[in-house]
Amino acid sequence: MATTISFNGINSGFQTGVMNGNVGNITFVQSETVNQACLRDLRITDPNDDKKRITETNGGLIKDSYCWILDNEEFKQWQNNQRSNRLLWIRGDPGKGKTMLLCGIIDELTRLHGSAANISFFFCQATDVRINNATSVLRGLIYLLVDKNPSLLSHVRARYDKAGKALFEDINAWSALSTTLMNILKDPSLNSAYLIIDALDECTYDLRLLLDLVSQESSAHPQVKWIVSSRIWPEIIERLDIVTQVAPISLELNDASVSGSVNKYIRYKVNALAKVKKYKDDTRETIYRYLLSNSQGTFLWVALVCQNLDLTLPRHAIRKLEVFPPGLDDLYGRMMDQVRRSDDAEVCKQILAIMSTVYRPITLSELTSLVEVPNNDFDDHEALSEIIAVCGSFLTLREDIVTFIHQSAKDFLLREALNEILPRGIGAEHHMIFSRSLEVMFKTLRRDIFNIKFPGFPAKDVRSPSPNPLAAAGYSCVYWVDHLQGSERDETYELSLNERGIVDKFLQQKYLHWLEALSILGSVSNGIRAIQRLLLLIQEQAESQSLMGRAQDASRFIRIWDSATGQSVSTLEGHSEEVTSVSWSSDGSRLASASYDETVRIWDAATGQSVSILKGHSQWVTSVSWSQDGTRLASASYDETVRIWDTATGQNISTLEGHSNWVNSISWSHDGSQLASASNDATVRIWDTATSQRVSNLKRHSDWILSIAWSPDGSRLASGSNDTTIKIWEKATGHSILTLKGHSSRVNSITWSPDGSQIASASWDKTVRIWDVATGQSVSTLEGHSDEINSITWSEDGMQLASASNDKTVRIWDLATGRSVLTLKGHSDGVNSIAWSPDGSQLASASHDKTVRIWDARTGESVSTLEGHSDGVHSIVWSQDGVQLASASDDKTVRIWDLATGQSMPTLLSSYFLQLDKFNFNHLYTSMGMFDIGSIASVTPLSHDSILSPEHYGYGLSHDSSWITYDGVNLLWLPAEYRPKYSSRFAIPATDLAIGCTSGHIIFLALTERSPIIGL
Repeated sequence: MATTISFNGINSGFQTGVMNGNVGNITFVQSETVNQACLRDLRITDPNDDKKRITETNGGLIKDSYCWILDNEEFKQWQNNQRSNRLLWIRGDPGKGKTMLLCGIIDELTRLHGSAANISFFFCQATDVRINNATSVLRGLIYLLVDKNPSLLSHVRARYDKAGKALFEDINAWSALSTTLMNILKDPSLNSAYLIIDALDECTYDLRLLLDLVSQESSAHPQVKWIVSSRIWPEIIERLDIVTQVAPISLELNDASVSGSVNKYIRYKVNALAKVKKYKDDTRETIYRYLLSNSQGTFLWVALVCQNLDLTLPRHAIRKLEVFPPGLDDLYGRMMDQVRRSDDAEVCKQILAIMSTVYRPITLSELTSLVEVPNNDFDDHEALSEIIAVCGSFLTLREDIVTFIHQSAKDFLLREALNEILPRGIGAEHHMIFSRSLEVMFKTLRRDIFNIKFPGFPAKDVRSPSPNPLAAAGYSCVYWVDHLQGSERDETYELSLNERGIVDKFLQQKYLHWLEALSILGSVSNGIRAIQRLLLLIQEQAESQSLMGRAQDASRFIRIWDSATGQSVSTLEGHSEEVTSVSWSSDGSRLASASYDETVRIWDAATGQSVSILKGHSQWVTSVSWSQDGTRLASASYDETVRIWDTATGQNISTLEGHSNWVNSISWSHDGSQLASASNDATVRIWDTATSQRVSNLKRHSDWILSIAWSPDGSRLASGSNDTTIKIWEKATGHSILTLKGHSSRVNSITWSPDGSQIASASWDKTVRIWDVATGQSVSTLEGHSDEINSITWSEDGMQLASASNDKTVRIWDLATGRSVLTLKGHSDGVNSIAWSPDGSQLASASHDKTVRIWDARTGESVSTLEGHSDGVHSIVWSQDGVQLASASDDKTVRIWDLATGQSMPTLLSSYFLQLDKFNFNHLYTSMGMFDIGSIASVTPLSHDSILSPEHYGYGLSHDSSWITYDGVNLLWLPAEYRPKYSSRFAIPATDLAIGCTSGHIIFLALTERSPIIGL
């Protein structure tokens, strides 16, 4: 297989890539330890830093404002193990000080138990997409636990070593991390621990998953105590009330304690103001009494009023008090009036609209790039800071980062001022941010934006120049597609995706520059998801072929990244019962699945969307099969019928009736004119698919028929039965021409050899038999399995056979000798299904242990374990190009796995482009003209005289042969299998390089300049 990828235009540098051959697993060598890499990749945020930021933003943590909780009876019962449940739930309305209360509890627990205490916590924030989801909560909790106890990192490494950073970010991240957390909590070395989660109500995504985990795990580990806080939401009450066996600590029910703490907080804040502003005693007391009588027991209200007084001249302080009505909503309303009266009202509203729409807090530089200011009234951060101050009760600015003062501020704007700040709707605002994001990226992104010149080192070692050229474009680089998608979701806003060809132009001119910027920003994983979403949007809107081609070219990098790591690229959800069978269409664009829910579904393999739901069967559907031309689909059911469907319309073309018991198996003839069906009524029926009439009724078996298969030439049909026999039928006459006897138990799988001369059969008698079709004799009996055999399949060349068994193994047999040449061990439960890859180099197996494994068919080594299903996997099938594998499971889902064989150049490129956040991508631009890797058995250097050692000037190899160098500087990293074993296998005639690889390949690199470093 060969693949060519090119990007034309300004961002060109790498022109084409072609590779013929095979690339195995690619490993990156890094100076840091794997433990360090794992911990860094796990970190979504450091909750310690979040706690420091929160307390500093709120003016510091005042003990008097939280010490009441320490004397609370319910808190003391929880702390002293006097409660049967170890979950403490603190709940209350916005602004009641829940977050600061938890900060105080964390400090007290640390003081009580010392610095070695296992206290892990996380602060959810709805306005920041990075920390507003259940998966991020788990990442934060696990991060603090393993950072404090490095020995616990082994529970993370168990999966991380296989998946890398994708473990924390892919579609299965929640499942993997929840299992990891449970394993950590069970670890005997964890003597005691406190897990604290603030603001459950600000967990915007997968809150129910998080609530279920908290409710289950809080009673499972006696050495672990939990604290959570939230607003009083019905969903949270419903989930947590069932496990909280005593009343939670309600801040409303503890109003006296909270009010007392607020009063102490007021005294502290007013005294601090008086000291700074030099208030007279009567002014200080007037302010104190006003706050005391109007705070309504709300910390946030006090903090907002004091923040405004801090900006007010002392002589105006008393008069200014009058503009602060009691209650948060009234205060926000008054502040909105202030915005309206401001000379910068329109810019203020723009800023509030942007902040209500962005996916995370943004910097002043990023905000500047998104705001449209008439006549360029300001062009520096100081002017923008002054305008943000006008929005002071809504926004806060700390260390150049703009964020909402509190979630309640954003809630107020979207509830009470929506038409003012977003007059054209949220979709228009998303599209505005998308458009301005592209503008700033066009203006900013360029080749070697940090002027690194020497790209051979990890991205983590990159130091930002001053000023940072990416400062304004950082947010846009990560989230531009999210905003494009956000505008598409608003039904009231009509989106033109390729308006003025801007997206096409961006991919043509700035794609490689964007990849480089993402690498520097440590956000390549976000870019991967962005391109996937972009392609879906283009497909949905049927945009221009030019844009489609460009996006597909870009997305090919993403497919290859996923395939290199064996990730599930789609989880097809929709069935309500177990999925029994899957089948690809011949062109690989669609997938069909059958389920116990009595339906068949057709899925778009590219988008993972359900295209059609085929309803009509009245019992479980056991099998599905596409016609060769892909226009029809057949399904077999326990309702004793076979149905044929039009795959374009989803209509039932015909219902084939006649069986008197369950239909177990169906098979199209090669020309699609006939369909065979096997039933528990002990018959095989052959149907004319044009007329829906029965052609033959084959009745010689005495028990259930479990498997049928057409011969390669389509002239005969074989059937395997519960009566222990195999029969071969002549298609033309419908007569049984052979009965193959020898098994002592049911025959549940049969398959023809590629040349049609032999049949293999698998039985529950633990054997496989090979039969000569001409004589009906058993040629060999393959013995070795210790339990029932469920599935068999021939290799493409007919020289080998694979078998899968309930003994948890797969065996590969040499049919010339009848011996088992490989036993594939690794599954922890019975193996249900196996399938050779189209090129015969790999074998896939599906098991009751919930996994699919990919094996190297030559060595028997396990190439990858595909984890993600939550129940047994029963059916697997390769796409015809061998790039993808589909699996069907009892967990009611179908998964599509991208498993490219590595026989195309982009697999090597993905090492450079898409190894998540680890390498600076400037080596995109080393001016490579052509990579051409041929599969050559022996390697001979081009010219022994032209060999250069690393000490020579010009091109060379590093001492460990892992880098191509120029003048001794690392230039282009080489995966392990592309390094020469001996220095004599590296040749450089002028600017051409040839490397004899340990893999048996030769790499030829044609560099178009004598020094590609110059001019970067």
